[in-house]
Amino acid sequence: MNKIIVVCGPTASGKTALSVELAKIYGGEIISADSMQIYTDMDIASAKATPEEQQGIPHHLMNFLDPSESFSVADYVRLCNEKAREIISRGKIPIVCGGTGLYISSFVDNIEFDDSRQDYAFREEMRKFAEENGTSALLEKLREVDPETALSLHENNVGRIIRALEVYKTTGHTISESKRNSRNTPSPYDFIMLTLEFADREQLKQRINERVDRMLEQGLLDEAKACFEQKNRSTAAQAIGCKEFYPYFRGEKTLEECTEELKLRTRQYAKRQMTWFRRDKRIIPIVIEREDDFSRIVSKATSIIDLKL
Repeated sequence: MNKIIVVCGPTASGKTALSVELAKIYGGEIISADSMQIYTDMDIASAKATPEEQQGIPHHLMNFLDPSESFSVADYVRLCNEKAREIISRGKIPIVCGGTGLYISSFVDNIEFDDSRQDYAFREEMRKFAEENGTSALLEKLREVDPETALSLHENNVGRIIRALEVYKTTGHTISESKRNSRNTPSPYDFIMLTLEFADREQLKQRINERVDRMLEQGLLDEAKACFEQKNRSTAAQAIGCKEFYPYFRGEKTLEECTEELKLRTRQYAKRQMTWFRRDKRIIPIVIEREDDFSRIVSKATSIIDLKL
């Protein structure tokens, strides 16, 4: 009962529909692995599954955080572990579904993030030190306690230098030590990892373009307008699906131009997602042919899963 199914892949590839069907077949519950679906008030922009699409299958780690709040990879790994344990305790199979590769790989590899606390006073002290003594002197300060990390950083990367110093101050160990130690404990789960790919890239391009058109029909522009009107733009407000329309709201571009920009940016994002997942040889690709209907895609997935369950 420590099995976990992972369904990943590029945006608009059909991950949600497949994960819901697999949950129905194997008795599962879904854990979202999408860095934007965690936020409230971004249902259309983040392509959250509607109640109809969820088909009664429980979905976790969706729609629980205000867009003004911050959320880290460490936060995701912690919450994903909690939800996975809860689901398994109910005799169900967790199905992690999403396209945020860093979330998925950090959870699968059981990355343990450093336990350093944030020390804002120390950060400000180091910024003043850099202003008064130069960034090279700041880097030298890091070199004295963590030469390995200092070697990988340019002196102009002040933020990361200060963060490395902060980790050492609050934990007593270096970032380089943390990275080595973070992979020492194997995951308690056995993963069956699938990704959706397309034999013909034009098919995915078409799906993305059609999805953007549907999102606009569903009210995407209203969500983007709400993000645009935020006084302090949050990370969520910079998400694909919102920021592309800001030139339209400022009167700098037409709606058509911004829509085409969104389609382009989404296709570029999908390409980066595919590159990420292809690097992990543990992930088994399900190649979708043009003639494949949904039942054939499900059949391909179940044939892989049945061999590993």
